[in-house]
Amino acid sequence: MKRFLSIMVLFCAAAVAMAQEQVDTTFNLNEVVVTGTRTPKLLKDTPAQTRLIGSDDIRKADATNIQDLLQTEVPGVEFSYAMNQQTHLNFAGFGGQSVLFLVDGERLAGETMDDVDFQRLTMEGIERIEIVRGASSALYGSNAGGGVINIITRDGARPWALNVNARLARHNSQRYGGSFSINRKHVSNSFDFMYSGIDNYDVTNGPSPQARVFSTVYGDKSLNLKDKLTLRLFDGFRLIGRAGYFYRTLTRTADNPERYRDFSAGLRALWEISDRDNLEAAYTFDEYDKSDYQKITRLDIRDYSNVQNTFRAVWNHSFPDAGILTLGSDFMHDYLLNVNLDGGSRSQDCFDVFAQYDWILSPRWELVCNLRYDYLSDDRKSHLTPKVTARFKASDYVTFRMGYGVGFRAPTLKERYYNFDMAGIWTVIGNPNLRSETSHNFNASVEWTRSHYNFTATAYYNGVRNKIATGTPYYAPQSSTLNPQLFLPYLNLEKYSVCGAEATLQARWDCGFGARLSYAFTKENILGDNDANTFGNQYLPSREHTLTARFEFDRQLTSFYGLNVALHGRYLSGVDNHEYVDYYDISRGTQTVHYPAYTLWKLSTSHRLGKALSITLALDNLFNYRPDYYYLNSPVTDGTNFQLGLSLDIDKL
Repeated sequence: MKRFLSIMVLFCAAAVAMAQEQVDTTFNLNEVVVTGTRTPKLLKDTPAQTRLIGSDDIRKADATNIQDLLQTEVPGVEFSYAMNQQTHLNFAGFGGQSVLFLVDGERLAGETMDDVDFQRLTMEGIERIEIVRGASSALYGSNAGGGVINIITRDGARPWALNVNARLARHNSQRYGGSFSINRKHVSNSFDFMYSGIDNYDVTNGPSPQARVFSTVYGDKSLNLKDKLTLRLFDGFRLIGRAGYFYRTLTRTADNPERYRDFSAGLRALWEISDRDNLEAAYTFDEYDKSDYQKITRLDIRDYSNVQNTFRAVWNHSFPDAGILTLGSDFMHDYLLNVNLDGGSRSQDCFDVFAQYDWILSPRWELVCNLRYDYLSDDRKSHLTPKVTARFKASDYVTFRMGYGVGFRAPTLKERYYNFDMAGIWTVIGNPNLRSETSHNFNASVEWTRSHYNFTATAYYNGVRNKIATGTPYYAPQSSTLNPQLFLPYLNLEKYSVCGAEATLQARWDCGFGARLSYAFTKENILGDNDANTFGNQYLPSREHTLTARFEFDRQLTSFYGLNVALHGRYLSGVDNHEYVDYYDISRGTQTVHYPAYTLWKLSTSHRLGKALSITLALDNLFNYRPDYYYLNSPVTDGTNFQLGLSLDIDKL
């Protein structure tokens, strides 16, 4: 009897383990992530709540770049326009200046209206994307106060692989991409390319708009080339080299198209010194340029260049049954050339040291403590930023996470020394006396996973001091009555806060059906004496309520034919903003402008023919939504868009 009971106990334990393993596989919980702690961890075990967008999600979304993907997959994300149709990100109350984008853990040079050039971040050759909300400055320094989005590129896994793909849509929208990879004992290489383009097209506005509208949506053409080479020189030692080239052209005026270029390269050494020690050393170069091409004179005039040279060293030591100690340091030389800068060009050196201890208290408890020191040479200021995160595994199905972190954002060289005439409205001027933003972030989350279901809920609060923004425009004292000069200065807001919550419920069944619903609530609040002095801010506030949804069916119906049907949707609530009636004449006073809510849906079908060929048919903007007015934060759709795509794995033929 005892033997029988022992066998039954072992059988039940094995069944539970197998079921849990199936759940972990179903929801990618056994994927390794690195962003939250800078050390590899399983997604289910990371102390920092991490949103993972895997390669299957990227493929099903059929996104061209990071902008297309994030607004489809992540609630609380909105991409809108700033001046002259430059794309701006609002990520749960934080703009692109406070959300750090990384590629394989490396920063990006350059910006367009305070945001990275999202067209650079194409989805060709991407393995996964890791998103960590909340202050991460203790690990990544300035610009990480609102979160980190780390794009992880793919390594070659098969002996060789070759893929070509294409997609066509309205307005002469074209996308052609491909990848080629090889993998041998001591060397592997992955090369990816993508070309995309779309024509300019006109849109129609209703009468008497409340705020600024646009009537032409500017298209562009871009080329992105990336190569990643890995050398395994001996056991435990790898050299990873990468290089990239990006080119984009945009035509607002026929005789003077704009050009954007980026050159990037890097070398990283990974050395597993022993079972307990490993060392990383890296160098990264990134140069982002803007120029205006004059067709008549055939002159390509560069008016912007940002060059970053970064050196980094990180050492990890594992203690037996105790935890992992991480020590690291970075040095970056940042050079900026901008014809609108006081002096034309500026540079600064940024130095930091950081430490982290990942303490495994017990099988259920884990505590991670971080501390980082940053020094910036331009204003000779330093910052000390701590962070503490904890994970408690209450049961096999429930995990709690909580954290507190200090974030900071140093004023950029542009914000300190800018002098720019913004489309004749006013002149934006820098402020050399700007103070760095500091923030206190509190967050807590719970995750429940059982059988075919996964539920995650997160709540957070960010209190920001000295938020960097633009203030109230004013007339210069020396202005004449006939030709008044209107200036818009950068300033520090005394206090700013954003709080919110996010919840995601997803399910996947053996029959091939799956569903995911995600909701985000965001509330911004400006406090202090200067809360009424921010009408000049060209960025719109967050929408309080956003919802994303995905319903899909995926099944291999025969040995030759597989089908995926997916319905993606997103809803963004309306938002009010206090603005000037006439930005050219501020004496006319202010008004409250309401920007309406909207909902967009996309229906796509993917047909897998054999192992090599996949054909995608999609209807974007399924219900033919057209905004009455094309405001800066309105979707640029002008009706339903039919898309036809094809992907061919030549190595599988």
